[in-house]
Amino acid sequence: MSQESMNATHESFRLDGRHALVTGGASGIGEATCKELARAGASVIVADIHHEQAKSLASTLGNATALHLDVTKPESLQAAVAAIGKLDILVNNAGIASVGDITKIEPDEFDRVMEVNVKSVYLVTRAFLPLLLAAHGCIVNIGSVAGLVGIKQRFAYCTSKGAVIAMTRQLAVEYPKELRVNCICPGTVQTPFVEGYLEKYHAHEKDKVRAELNARQPIGRVGQPEEIASLVRYVCSDEAAFMTGALLPIDGGWTAA
Repeated sequence: MSQESMNATHESFRLDGRHALVTGGASGIGEATCKELARAGASVIVADIHHEQAKSLASTLGNATALHLDVTKPESLQAAVAAIGKLDILVNNAGIASVGDITKIEPDEFDRVMEVNVKSVYLVTRAFLPLLLAAHGCIVNIGSVAGLVGIKQRFAYCTSKGAVIAMTRQLAVEYPKELRVNCICPGTVQTPFVEGYLEKYHAHEKDKVRAELNARQPIGRVGQPEEIASLVRYVCSDEAAFMTGALLPIDGGWTAA
């Protein structure tokens, strides 16, 4: 994209005067999303369990604040709602990975994945719903291609992201006039999430596995967090006013292959 095109894009899809909260906002896709929404004019709440990291990011954005938030704890959410008061945009981004087929995933691990990836979306959305309805706001759930296609050795993760897609659709039809709810489904993206996976499971063959991750996207590379964040910005903008209940793969052609 040329510099002229980038400048034109940044003049479009404005979010001036809106208040946004991004869970898991201190790193990866969440961090890029906080930066992009702030660039678009929104006041951003960087919500993360890693508070110091969230504060560090917020301090660089100007129109942002950090919020120490455990998305799995209702009491943490209640305090956050009381402190915020106004919300136009909610990005449910917090999540964890899991590797293994159904025979390898123990019940405790399955429960933890569902708690963070599914139940937290329910808890966070439920907590902030009155504020979002009052603002005629929007929710963007960060799903995954893992909710759209089967991926070997990702039993719990695929299950959790499929549930996020189902929640997105249900909320969109439950509140069609008061709220827009959409789900962005990234393919593999270059984040600390992926680097942690490589270190934990493939420490002695990182280059080989990284090449495999690139190759499974027909475009021949993994995505960048900023590319996902740009789509989040558009979905939150007035230009996307007719969009709700949508599933938006951004995956380098993975789901088209």
